[in-house]
Amino acid sequence: MRAAAGRPRCPPSDAGPPGAGAPVTAFDDLLLALTWAAVAVLAVAGALSASRKQLDPVGFMLVACLCAFGGGTVRDVILNQPVFWLNVPGMVGLAAGLALLVFFTAHLVERRFVVLLWADAVGLGLFAVLGAEVAQRAGATPWVAVLMGTITATAGGMLRDIICAEMPLILRREIYATAAALGAAVFVVLQDAGAGRTVAVSIGILVGFGARAAAILTGWSLPTYRARPGRDYPDQR
Repeated sequence: MRAAAGRPRCPPSDAGPPGAGAPVTAFDDLLLALTWAAVAVLAVAGALSASRKQLDPVGFMLVACLCAFGGGTVRDVILNQPVFWLNVPGMVGLAAGLALLVFFTAHLVERRFVVLLWADAVGLGLFAVLGAEVAQRAGATPWVAVLMGTITATAGGMLRDIICAEMPLILRREIYATAAALGAAVFVVLQDAGAGRTVAVSIGILVGFGARAAAILTGWSLPTYRARPGRDYPDQR
C-alpha cells in the first residue's frame, strides 16, 4: 500500500519493510533516508572488497549487492516472507551504480580496508534493529527477532567475505556479530517494555553501532580458544 503522498508506508531496506497499515511519520521518513544511506555504504564496502581482489565490473556489482542485500534475503527466506528487494529495483540500481563508481575510483582511496570496516559498522547498526523489527511484525518471538536482526546485519558481509576468499569478519576475534545481537536485543527489550518505536529503534541502532565502533577503535574481542598439549593415549604409543 502507498500513502496519499505516493511514498511507501515504511522504508524498503535490507531489513525489509516493517509492515503496512501504519501512517507515515517523520521518523519513518528519517529511517527511509538512513536505510538508503546504509544500503549505499554497504554496497561501497562490498565494492571495496572486490577492488582488493581485482575483480571485473560484474564482480564488483555482484559483491556489492551480496553485501547490501544478502542479510535481508536470508532473513526473508527463513521467515517465509517475500524477498524485499524484488519490489525495490531502485535500491538494487543504487548498489550496482555505486559498485561501478568504485570500480573507477577505488585506486584513489587510501587504506581501503579501514573504510570498509566503518562502512560495514554503519550498516550493521541499522540493519540489526530493522531486521529485528521485521521479524517482530512477522510474529516472531523475542529471541527469534534478535536472531533475525543479527542475521540481517551480518549475513551480507559474511557472503561478501566468502566470495572474496577472505576470513569472514564474523569469525574474527573482534566483536562483530555480538554488536549486532546487542543492538537487536536492546531494541526488542525496549519495545516490549513499552518505550515506543522511536526510542527503541534509535537506542538500538546507537548501541549496535557503538559496540562495533568501540571494537574497531580499541580492539575489543571475545576470548578465543587456546591450544593445549594433546593427551597421550596408551593405544597410540
